[in-house]
Amino acid sequence: MGHGHGHTAAPASASGRYLRALVVALVIGAGFMVLEGVVGFTTGSLALISDAAHMFTDVLGVGMALTAIVLARRSGPTASRTFGMYRAEVLAALGNAVLLFGVAAYVLFEAIGRITDPPEVPGLPVLLAAGAGLIANVVSFFVLRGGARESLNVRGAYLEVLADLIGSVGVLLSGAIILTTGWRYADPIIGVAIGLFVLPRTWTLARRALRILFQHAPTGVDVGEISTELAALPGVSDVHDLHVWTLTSGMEVASAHLTMSGEAEQSAVLTEAQDLLASRYSISHATLQVEGPHAARCQELSW
Repeated sequence: MGHGHGHTAAPASASGRYLRALVVALVIGAGFMVLEGVVGFTTGSLALISDAAHMFTDVLGVGMALTAIVLARRSGPTASRTFGMYRAEVLAALGNAVLLFGVAAYVLFEAIGRITDPPEVPGLPVLLAAGAGLIANVVSFFVLRGGARESLNVRGAYLEVLADLIGSVGVLLSGAIILTTGWRYADPIIGVAIGLFVLPRTWTLARRALRILFQHAPTGVDVGEISTELAALPGVSDVHDLHVWTLTSGMEVASAHLTMSGEAEQSAVLTEAQDLLASRYSISHATLQVEGPHAARCQELSW
């Protein structure tokens, strides 16, 4: 029998970039969250309160993302934690999704109570606070955009900022309508629209995090196709116990048992299989067990 694996370097340099971006987003978000919250509760604007609540989840979500990255960097693999703390990033992304669901539910609940008798909301303070919040969200949006392509954790914070950016535009619109027409329904209606806008994006984020936590195959990876291609390698007669999963963003892992034909050379089979997984599927960390044609151990396993 033989074992082999490629090595995936911990994404330390990438996480360093994410840390800087997240710190900037955290500082900006915290400042403008306080501003919008104070003005929202002072004026009674549901649209502004919902936007401040979204910004609160931005701040909390970015804080969780920062904590997760620090844990992943400082708590590497040990004898008892063989994969380190990389999954902390995925848990943070799932936590962000839960927070966003909660905020959307709160806004919708509040809106139902107000829709029959919307309170009078002063438009100018709402307009000014929303304008400041919009600037903050635009800055945070561009700061986090790069990391969102590579890290599910950063993407969670990025989606919150994106939702809040759209929310700030909605609050600006609400303030402008109230200021120019005095139409009180603008505030609860736009508050509801902000809550509904965030739900599909929240579901997408939660689903991606849950796929990783349940160790599903990465999106876009056809496990059946991998099995077929491994079985077609010279010297391989059978492939079984094939598993492909994601450890955290950008870290795909695989394991498999390869049964050799009688004349195959073990090292050659191992090298060919590793090269196939790395070049075709970007899976550079693969643990492969190469077995002789008469290995019976796997047939004894119940799962």
